[in-house]
Amino acid sequence: MATLVIMRHGESTWTDKRVNRFAGWVDVPLTDHGRDQARHAGELLRAAHIAPVVCMTSVLGRSIETADIVLDIIGRPWLSAERTWRLNERHYGAFQGETRPAMRGRCGDELFHAYRRSFDVRPPKIDPASPYFQAGDARYAADMADGLDGADPAQIRSESLADVGARLAPWWARFVAPRLAAGECVLVVTHGSVVRSIVKTLEDLSADEISHVNVPTGVPLAYEFADGGGASKPLGPGRYFDEAAAQAGIQAVRDLGRA
Repeated sequence: MATLVIMRHGESTWTDKRVNRFAGWVDVPLTDHGRDQARHAGELLRAAHIAPVVCMTSVLGRSIETADIVLDIIGRPWLSAERTWRLNERHYGAFQGETRPAMRGRCGDELFHAYRRSFDVRPPKIDPASPYFQAGDARYAADMADGLDGADPAQIRSESLADVGARLAPWWARFVAPRLAAGECVLVVTHGSVVRSIVKTLEDLSADEISHVNVPTGVPLAYEFADGGGASKPLGPGRYFDEAAAQAGIQAVRDLGRA
């Protein structure tokens, strides 16, 4: 069997409930608690004898640092990592850098929930003059393009979850599906919206169903594929390596939205 292990990074300084800001593509670091979560994730994978042949991350530091900690714990710090903007968090547009309570107060409960959890509603676009707009960031320069399609990450100004799925599709087909088809173990360390997008696809969830899915920080989720992953769907729903930690983390994510 092939195995896909996917996880959201550990807690960041902006997912700390005392801060509670939308990060999106803003590069914010892990908290000490987030690093502890990453270490715990590594211990869980080591105990389960998970030995990935490749590790894939976003180009944001909280994803990269989480992956580095996990790989060190499982004894694979030498493993080459493949990094791509396609694994970045959803671009939260004008919400980036703003607190969730402030945006909820400004938009009202119904619209705030639609922006945050719906499948196909984008937040308002970020102002190109915002310090949180990524156009001048070297990570998204033309010479870093992956050639998978005509997407220009430097100019993305807001995304829905549907947009995340669209940018993931060519990357998945090129880099993940063949590895699963070869019976390999793949580790993906990414962000909450990306995990939700992949879960929606793998588990055939509807737009309404995925709106109720929350992803905890720092808890690995595993999918197994029969016949070396030749089939496009896993054997069953994903399983968290620490269900208690996952449920506590899911509740924490819900609480951030209700603050």
